[in-house]
This record gives sequence, structure tokens and C-alpha cells, in this order.
Amino acid sequence: MTFESRWDDARAATLDQLDLLVYRSNLLGADERIVNRGGGNTSTKRLSRDYRGRETRVLSVKASGYDLKTAPRAAFPDVALDAVIDVRGRHSMSDEDMVDYLAHALLEPAAPRPSIETLLHGFLPWQDVDHVHADAIVSFCMAERGEEITRQVFGDEVAWVPYLRPGFGMARWCADAVDAQPRCRAVFLGKHGLVTWADSAKQSYLNTLEFINRAAEYIEEQARGKRIFGGLHHPAPEPRQRQDMAHQLFPALRGRLSRSKRVILHYTASDEVLQFVNSRESPAVATQGLACPDHVLYTKVKPLFLEGAAASGTGSDDLVAALDRALAQYENEYDGFFREQTQAVYGRLTADPSQPTPGTPRPPAAFEGLPKVVLVPDLGMVTAGKDRRAAMLAAENYTRAIQIMRGATVLDRFASLADRDAYEFEYWPLELYKLTLLPPEKELARRVAFITGAAGGLGRAIARRFSDEGAHLALADVNLEGARQLASELPGPAIALECDVTDPDSVAGALAETVLAFGGVDVVVSNAGLAIAKPVDELTLEEWRRCQDVLLTGYFLVTREALKVMKRQAVSADRWLGGSIIFVASKAGLAPAKNAAAYTSAKAGELHLARSVAEEAGPFGIRVNSLAPDAVFEGSGLWQGQWGQARAASRGVDLDDLPEIYRQRSTLKLNVTAADVAEAALFFASDRSAKITGGILTVDAGLADGYVR
Repeated sequence: MTFESRWDDARAATLDQLDLLVYRSNLLGADERIVNRGGGNTSTKRLSRDYRGRETRVLSVKASGYDLKTAPRAAFPDVALDAVIDVRGRHSMSDEDMVDYLAHALLEPAAPRPSIETLLHGFLPWQDVDHVHADAIVSFCMAERGEEITRQVFGDEVAWVPYLRPGFGMARWCADAVDAQPRCRAVFLGKHGLVTWADSAKQSYLNTLEFINRAAEYIEEQARGKRIFGGLHHPAPEPRQRQDMAHQLFPALRGRLSRSKRVILHYTASDEVLQFVNSRESPAVATQGLACPDHVLYTKVKPLFLEGAAASGTGSDDLVAALDRALAQYENEYDGFFREQTQAVYGRLTADPSQPTPGTPRPPAAFEGLPKVVLVPDLGMVTAGKDRRAAMLAAENYTRAIQIMRGATVLDRFASLADRDAYEFEYWPLELYKLTLLPPEKELARRVAFITGAAGGLGRAIARRFSDEGAHLALADVNLEGARQLASELPGPAIALECDVTDPDSVAGALAETVLAFGGVDVVVSNAGLAIAKPVDELTLEEWRRCQDVLLTGYFLVTREALKVMKRQAVSADRWLGGSIIFVASKAGLAPAKNAAAYTSAKAGELHLARSVAEEAGPFGIRVNSLAPDAVFEGSGLWQGQWGQARAASRGVDLDDLPEIYRQRSTLKLNVTAADVAEAALFFASDRSAKITGGILTVDAGLADGYVR
């Protein structure tokens, strides 16, 4: 596919030099086939003024941790150019010394940390420099005979630099290679990517596109008539069969990948992924290792290829058994890789990494030997991350890796990084440093919460509070449009699901969609409700049954399906990921109320159902607790309808007078709000209540007849 220029001369004419850098960077970063998310870097050399007002030459370069697609002007700190050029003559420079040196060379000390490839940009003499990881270019860089093929295709227009981890050494090698090859217009960095340049922002952008297009066109010419990855074993099954397999596999996979910390899963079943996982040679190609070093933070060095687990003819038990065997082998191999390379790099294995031998480098303190990318024949790709964004980035990066491996295979043979290089990149302090910049995780981070009645007043308040604390939300309601509207308003990941809690198929379908979206479920809030206020002798059988169906049977159906998912989230043979099930019951379930027999009976049934399930679910680490709020008027359809009118009539007052009457009857003389109930739900959803199950938390401002004890 040809990459067309999206440069707008009219817009560019309105921008100063730094804004042109931002514009160029955003254009390049907008296509993931050109730039890895969070990767790549761009720069421009210009005149600026230092803190004394003196004009000085600076290198404005992308800061570490920013995404080129969205990088703003502030993402390009100014580094004194003379200071950068001065170090080119050095024989060596450690990463730590380089970082410290560049920090001193910043014109603004509080500016973000400049890219780890700042010296690469500064050593090249052109005004504008771009460094990207385009799939087509990296395919050349990852081919076994990449250097030879690059020279055949591009001649002396491209200088080839063998792989070296980014830093001072690579920057100097690159600059020396360019000096030695005067006609070159670009550099291919072995195992890494592309560097281009020009003396204008537009021409630098166009040069980047030119070399990417030429590489992509050559690959496609060579691909004609070839059986990529050895050809297909067989086509993938229909989507419904894949979804059934996913529903069986994902909770078990999520539990096992959450051994130290919970993960969120993301599912990809694109045509290119399905073709890859079902091709004959893909297992051998995929398990070689990295297709691009920049992927490692999201994908690890290698994926797990779950062979022997095809969707056709595989039962749930067989699937989980295949998963356990594959994970055990993966962990064993990764442990061997880690130990061997730690020994090779540091000369020893340290029993206590916190107490290194004086004067020797400190090896990594620990490793997580679990995969972030799982490839499953017939099913597709499952990726894991601390949140949906991280899991999606892993999927995006590995989808790019598939294209790189395809291109390298078309050109020659795919050749990953050597184990030593892969280890040093995965445990590179400059890359791991980025993780230290992340803010602390919120209370419900890494958790998936399923909320029924989400579009109602209480449901909306609970959803907002959970979202504020980092939860991934499945918003279930018969009012699908209301759930969609709520999902669009929340700050965190949320999906809207149409769900009738009285319909077993609807409930099972909503939980299945949650599993497909996030991998499993950790918190369930049963909140769907209705209320009918009538004397018993005026209550119809249909009204009685409707109350029981929604408030009691509905809670049972949701709990039953949620327990199935939660129990499948096994971390090991005798340890589960656990979970929290929360019933939004009512003070009416604890105390009798005149003219409300259907409602109060159902709410009392909820409370006892919760206590019974708590006994059954406890051995699996699943807690079941109830909330007993009283009279939440704010945003409540319940109180604006028949229930509210009947309660007002029974007291001989107007509906608008009810809040004050309920406030005065409470011990604390306070009204209960939806936010109060949401805060109580958060308590039961969080680890603060880790040792509470079978409990009832009253949220009623104090009502003696509702006291639990």
C-alpha cells in the first residue's frame, strides 16, 4: 500500500519552525504502520534564546514517553546543540552519563527528558531528522540477509548500520556511516528502523514516505505467487465458533496471567492475525523472538503460541489443559533465558539482588515470566496489559510484528534479535525508567465491573465512582441507549450492553460479551430494580411475579452466570482470582413496610440469597455482600413513578415533600444520595473489604428498624 503525502502547504505556511516539527511528527505518528505508539522520534535544529536572552543554536527533539501522533509543542524540549555535537569525538559514553549530560544541556531544566536517541539527531548535520519504525523498512532490517538485500534495492542511497542498542554508540556509528557514504539519503538501522533527513520539515517528511513506499513496493513485488508462512493449514472457523472458544478460554487465561497482578485482555481476530495463527510455519517464526526491539515493553521478547488448542473439536477441559501445558513450557524457557542472560551480562546470578557485590552492576531484581501475547490457532490473538489501552497497544504492536515477519520472510528469512540483545533491551534501564514515570494505580485499576440497571440513578452514580477509580465497566441495562450515553460520558473504558435480568439467555449473553471485551469479571453489582406500592389485596399476581422476577430471580441469574466466569479465573490449581458480588438491596429488606409486600419480600430475599451465595463462593475467594440504602430521591425514576406517588399518598403529602419527611425520620437528619450508595459500593468492590463477606452495609442515615444488629 502506498503512503500518500498528507502535507498541507497552506497550513504549514502559518506555522513557525517548532510548530512545523509538531505538525510533521503528528502526520507521521498518525499511521501505526509508520510509527510504533510511543516510539519514533523527530527533531529540528533552530535558533532560540537561553535564560540570559542570548541567541543560541538548539536541537528541539521529541521527549521520552510522548506519542508522535499526539505530541504537543511542549513534547519537544530544547537541547543546546553545541553541547550535543561536542561529545561526538568521545570514545565511549555510558547510558547513565549520556542521560545526565543531556539533562545539563537542556535550556529549560524543568523540561521533559529528551529522547534516548537525541545524540543520533544531533550528530547528523541536517536541519530536520526523522526516525521511525515503519513495517516495510523494519522488514528489511529483520531479514537474515538484510544488509545485502538493502544494497541491491537501494544502492548507495541507503547506509546500513548493524544493530546496536540506542545510545551514544549507535548515534556515532550512524553519523560515521553517513560521512563515509556521501550519496546516502537515509540510514537503515539493523533490527531497528529508518532515519531520514532534509533541510526543511516538508522535505524530511516526504523523504520518509519515499523510502517507506519504495521498500513496501519491493516487498509486494517479491510476495506475488509466494505461499506466505508456508500457507494455511485450514481457514479459521466462523465467528460464532471462535466466540464460544473465547468464552471458554479467556477467564482461565486471564486468571493464570494475573498471578502477580490482574490483567485486562484484548481480543484480535483480524484477517491478517487469523491467517498468521493458522499458517503452517507461523509457530516457528513467531517463537524466534522480537520483530522490532521497540515492541518489547508491550509484547515481551516472545509470544506464547498455543498449539494443540484449535477451536474445532476442543472441549473446555482440553483447552485449559493445553493452556496449562503451554504456559508451563513458556515459563520454564523464559526462566532459562533470564538466568542464562543475567549470568552472561552480569557475570553472576545474585541470590539477593538488593545486595549486589560492591563495585559490580546490579542485575534485574525480578522478572515476570508470563506472556503478554498469546496466539491461538483458529481463535486469533489475545493480548494482556494492565488496562485496556496497554492490552490494545500490545495487540497493535504484535499486528505490526506480523507484517514485519511477513515482509522479512518474503525478502529472505526472518531473523530476530540475538538472545543477549533481546535481554538487554527488555531490561534496559532507560526503557524501564519510563515505567517509573507512571502515576500510582487507582483503587479499582485492573478490575472489570459488571453493573446491572446501569442507566438508572444509582447505577449511573456507581458507574461514575468506579470509573473514577480505574475500573473497566460493562454497563448492562434494558435501556441500551441510556447505557451507551453513560459509557460515552465516563473517563475510563466502558461498554454498553442490552440486558434483561429476567431472561437467562440475555444475562448469559451480556456476561459473555464482557468476557470478550475484557477477559473476565471481578466485580458484579446487581442493581436492576423496580418497585410497586399496593396493599396485598389489591396486588395482582402479575405484579407480584414481576417484582420477584426482577429483584430476586434477576439477582439469582446474574449471580449464577458471574460465578461461572469467576470460578474459571483460576490462577493455579488451588488459587482463584476471586471477586466481589454486590447486591443493591434496601432498608425495606430489613424492616416491614405497609403497602409494599412484593417489594420488601423480594428485597429480603436478596439479602438472604447473598448470604447463602457467600457461603458457596467463599472457598473460591469470591465475596458476596449487600447494601441496604434508604430513599435515594436524586435522579431516581423509582421515586418519580408509581412508587413515589403511592408513598406520598400514604402520608397525605405532595411528592415534593417526601425528601424532607425521610430526612427528618433518620437519626442523623440527613438525606441519602446516590453518591453515598456509590461510595459504599466502592468499599465492597475494593480490597478494603477483602475480609468481609455475607455482610450488609446500611446506607440510610440511621433508621433503628433497619439496624442489622
